[in-house]
Amino acid sequence: MAQVKIYYEPELELLTVFWQPPRKNQIATELGDGVILIKDETTGEPIGMELLSYRPNDDRFDSVSVEMGRLAEAP
Repeated sequence: MAQVKIYYEPELELLTVFWQPPRKNQIATELGDGVILIKDETTGEPIGMELLSYRPNDDRFDSVSVEMGRLAEAP
């Protein structure tokens, strides 16, 4: 099972989320509005993201929802 790691640095207003382990050969692409996609440079696979100028209750998000369990299978 994959682990999601979330790092928040309040003094930098930086929130970083990794759903794969960080890599030495990672690259970053700015998607706009302070959202940075972090990818494996070799495969191009997304491994994480950063949010610049992040503060709790950031208005770029309506809400953050965490759901546990399996996704329902498609018919």
